[in-house]
Amino acid sequence: MTSPRVSAYLAPRRRLQLAGLLTAPVLWLGLVYVVALAALLVTAFWTVNELTGQVQIEWTTENVVEVLTEALYRTVTLRTLGIAVLVTVLDVLVAVPVAFFMAKIAGPRLRHLLVIAILAPLWASYLVKVYSWRALLSADGVIHWVLAPFGLDTPGYGIVGIVLTLSYLWLPYVIMPIYAGFDRVPDRLLEASADLGARGWSTLRSVVLPMIWPAVIAGSIFAFSLSLGDYITAGIVGGTTQMLGNLVYTNVGAANNLPLAAAISLIPIAIILVYLAAVRRTGALRSL
Repeated sequence: MTSPRVSAYLAPRRRLQLAGLLTAPVLWLGLVYVVALAALLVTAFWTVNELTGQVQIEWTTENVVEVLTEALYRTVTLRTLGIAVLVTVLDVLVAVPVAFFMAKIAGPRLRHLLVIAILAPLWASYLVKVYSWRALLSADGVIHWVLAPFGLDTPGYGIVGIVLTLSYLWLPYVIMPIYAGFDRVPDRLLEASADLGARGWSTLRSVVLPMIWPAVIAGSIFAFSLSLGDYITAGIVGGTTQMLGNLVYTNVGAANNLPLAAAISLIPIAIILVYLAAVRRTGALRSL
């Protein structure tokens, strides 16, 4: 057996070896990401030949100015931002009680079953899940059958359908970080709070929430960023509703206007950077 002194000596060496093994992949991933993002930023300032449809390296700010001034892009940006915020809020509201039950109330066996149930949908195809929601939201779908006896109808295809589908898609990505956050909260703190006379809501607000806040932020980043850049869901269950991703897809494909698509894609990138900067100011990222 290795003595504690030898183990303490070898531990830093092992960490250095592991860091050396990970350096090359991390640098490669960062380089590819940075280069791709830089190419995207540069392409936004190029032009397209109206006759041939080919991208020309002629510097102009027309694409960016058009995106910033046209009413269409402002409307779609606000709609996309509203959908992303609503999906994030709904997922957090659902994830917090579910994660709390899993971490602090459920027994080991039930906890494992719940983790499997939450992670199992991730094995299914993205398109299969979205088309399943399309069937649910249809005029003769399950939601219509459930609501019809109460005089209600399915929300159909539109913003409500997009929000419901995206909330379902990204919910596991929100539950698991919050579950990990609850799992790190010592049970003795909850017991001490109860012994001092604090009720459940007071304990949650004053003791638990400050400790799991970084985990909530981590989950919100997943839901917010993934919703902000999604376009397939809007195309399948959104009806005529468009998001920023749909405009990018249209300009890359049908319109064959890559510079304008790059200019549009700068909007979600800027929103994400602002969101991350705001989150960083709260100090939550340092506690992850």
